[in-house]
Amino acid sequence: MPENKPMPVTLTIAGSDPSGGAGIQADLKTFHQHGTFGTSVITLLTVQNTQSVSDVKMVAPDFVSAQLGAVLADLPIAAAKTGALGSAEMICAVADAASNFSFPLIVDPVMISKHGAPLLAEEACETLKLELLPHAFLVTPNLEEAAVLTGRTVNSIQTMRDAAQAIAALGPTHVLIKGGHLEGAAIDVIFSDNQFHQLQSARLPTKNTHGTGCVTSAAITANLARGMQVLPAIQAVKDFITRAIETNPNLGHGYGPVNMHAPCNAHRS
Repeated sequence: MPENKPMPVTLTIAGSDPSGGAGIQADLKTFHQHGTFGTSVITLLTVQNTQSVSDVKMVAPDFVSAQLGAVLADLPIAAAKTGALGSAEMICAVADAASNFSFPLIVDPVMISKHGAPLLAEEACETLKLELLPHAFLVTPNLEEAAVLTGRTVNSIQTMRDAAQAIAALGPTHVLIKGGHLEGAAIDVIFSDNQFHQLQSARLPTKNTHGTGCVTSAAITANLARGMQVLPAIQAVKDFITRAIETNPNLGHGYGPVNMHAPCNAHRS
């Protein structure tokens, strides 16, 4: 009896959210929904739910490197993403491994939780820019993260374009700036191959958007692992995340999670 064709394997290097709406847990659910086999390397542990983050504990960077080594030695990773890394030492450990990656790396530069809790030490931002972004195939900041990475205000389409170009100069091949916090329609800006692209969707009136950044970057990672080109991969995820927000399960008493089981391109191909 012939062996089954292996699923594409995806990897998330990120923090744990015990409430399941963001971080490693959200990434793995999203990987599965998009038809890939998810693997994970945990960088930090949080005490959080939909209402708050009350504590963060870092995993030792050498233990993170050991997790990475174990996964990479055995499984054929097709694409990977990072989420919350927490410290400069952690970024350096991940960047050291990323310098040898033969697959695309998507960097979600997580800095602050949905509740406003810091998930990246302030002094680590320069390390992120200098050490990790040069190894990124795609970086996916929101407006606040783009402002930190560029040292400028990012609050309009034009400033998003300016920031995307400035971030691309730091080394990543492609840049996606998410405009979910803009007024009006939800407009994202992509800078790819020296060209700008815009994606737009209606703004949905809900507070249940916990984990949207994690789910977006994880879904793009899965689409790339399945062989999609970067622009179609991002467009498909824009549609997916809109459905995920629209059909959110309305869980918890704070910022609830999105629906990571919403229909996606993996079910249509």
